[in-house]
Amino acid sequence: MTSDGSAASAGPNVPVWDPDGALALPRLRGDLAADVCVIGLGGAGLTAVLRLRERGLRVVGLDAGPVAGGAAGRNGGLLLAGTAAPYHRAVRALGRERARALYRRTAREIGAVLEAAPGTGSRPGSLRIAASAEELADGVAQRRAMRADRLPVEPYEGPEGRGLLFPEDGAVDPLRRCRALARAAVREGADLNDRSPVTSVDAPDDRSARVVRTPHGRVRCRQAIVAIDGGLARLLPELAGTVRTVRLQMLATAPTDRPALPRPVYYRYGFEYWRRTPDGRIALGGFRDVGGAGESTDDPTPGDVVQERLTRFLREHLRVEAPVTHRWAASVGFGPGTLPFVGEVRPRVWATGGYDGTGNLIGAVAGRALADRLAGDDPVELRWLGAR
Repeated sequence: MTSDGSAASAGPNVPVWDPDGALALPRLRGDLAADVCVIGLGGAGLTAVLRLRERGLRVVGLDAGPVAGGAAGRNGGLLLAGTAAPYHRAVRALGRERARALYRRTAREIGAVLEAAPGTGSRPGSLRIAASAEELADGVAQRRAMRADRLPVEPYEGPEGRGLLFPEDGAVDPLRRCRALARAAVREGADLNDRSPVTSVDAPDDRSARVVRTPHGRVRCRQAIVAIDGGLARLLPELAGTVRTVRLQMLATAPTDRPALPRPVYYRYGFEYWRRTPDGRIALGGFRDVGGAGESTDDPTPGDVVQERLTRFLREHLRVEAPVTHRWAASVGFGPGTLPFVGEVRPRVWATGGYDGTGNLIGAVAGRALADRLAGDDPVELRWLGAR
């Protein structure tokens, strides 16, 4: 139980998002054939499924749990253009042309996300609020770099603090979004199966296809996309030294009218983030660094140390008195640098993951680009993402 006594009413690791929108999909039983098997039915995987169907390919989609049962449906729902790194740092790491192209491409993806899942989000902008003088100066450097490249950003000072305003960013209910994408994929003829954990992705003796195996069925396919973020290396051990799994934790309150929070907030270099949900709750996440080495885990169960710190921040910094009703966690992937991992891990087996907790947009960009690559194109986004 946390210090405010609310853990008993906060539910067993249940996110605040879309409590009544359950989606019924079959388990995979028996054998299926497809042009492409997509493993992981979150934002990246479902975007890939829809794009593959647009290109006329036969698609089977699999997930170990329900649709978006992992990080895709358990994150804060922030739609932030760019990479996980602030723009000026992305410029240093990637070069100006590439960083600018990725920023503009992910900014366009905000509109695509909201159009593909109507009614699940909006574009109120977002704030980066500084927790220190050093971070405030870092924000000034970010603003200068963005203005030099004519990207939308404004200085900000208001009730949340001082920092930057990104007027075109957005927010979404991540679980409703993914369920909407899954329903659309089924309507378009994709064969989606949940509660079907993949045990292996093998090559049969003739080497002309891949066989994706689950406990009760198989998918024979020409190619596969593994769109798992947290736990990616469990299925593809080749990535064990490239993508690591980290636990991110959140909580949410009962509806409250304070603070107003018209826009989602990123704080302390993104370690903390919060927003108001459409029904008036405050959703808050962060403090993985406070949890230390214990947060480098595949266990997606909320931990006492981080939850205590989240509660204290909610009460002391945000001045929110409403009771905590939800506490949850998710496993996410942290990649090798500024960019996520996108590439061909084995012959005809592609993977995307390691979004550093910011995969709602760049994951969708990667998923669509991989779909186009498997359909025979050479999308420029794969070069921007440094696809292996």
